[in-house]
Amino acid sequence: MKFETLMLHSLFAACLLICVLTLGAMLTTQTTVSNVAASHAPAAVSANSAS
Repeated sequence: MKFETLMLHSLFAACLLICVLTLGAMLTTQTTVSNVAASHAPAAVSANSAS
């Protein structure tokens, strides 16, 4: 029972660390609206021309 508990705790810690790092990366990213719009423009143009 001790081994399973240790594995469960380490898995929880690893998942929590990944979630915190992902959230931190999303919150600290420095981007502007024009950069986001420009990066999505080719996809929007190709989707409109395919219709």
